[in-house]
Amino acid sequence: MTRTLPLLALLGTFAASGALAQEPAKDAGKDAAAAKPAEAFQAPIKNAKGDTIGTMAMRDGANTLVMRVAIQPGGLPPGWHGMHFHAVGDCSDPKFLNSKAHVNHDQSKHGLLNPDGPDEGDLPNLYVAQDGSANAEVTSETPLTGEGGLKDGDGSALIIHANEDDHTTQPIGGAGDRVACALIK
Repeated sequence: MTRTLPLLALLGTFAASGALAQEPAKDAGKDAAAAKPAEAFQAPIKNAKGDTIGTMAMRDGANTLVMRVAIQPGGLPPGWHGMHFHAVGDCSDPKFLNSKAHVNHDQSKHGLLNPDGPDEGDLPNLYVAQDGSANAEVTSETPLTGEGGLKDGDGSALIIHANEDDHTTQPIGGAGDRVACALIK
């Protein structure tokens, strides 16, 4: 009997803590209403000829946007390439100039390393392997939806440039020509 009492007391403690864990918190309804579900978006990445060379997939969370870029073998020249979000969702011309300048609502200077930047369109560079393929996952504070979001009235575009972005030089870090585009609408 003396062994049974401590065991029963221990079981009672576990049962009580389990019951407490199942009770909803007083503010749980507020937290659930405030948390928005992550929105997902996917689009093909096309070159100047209109060929699909890869995909872009995004998930928009409460604090950050997570984007994955996958370029198929032969899709881009090997080496580093600048990537930016551009202000207009238009990849219709072969130089992708209809996508306009970077997303930049607060008129910041270009460059992830610029003390007066970055602008909202600035992203890390993409490294393309010798076979022309690439895989990357990057984050951005620029949201997919909502105020200042990429999916606004005229959409936006992910642009991949011919050269590396040095993250300081104005206006695009020396990234050069636009060689690939994905619509965000």
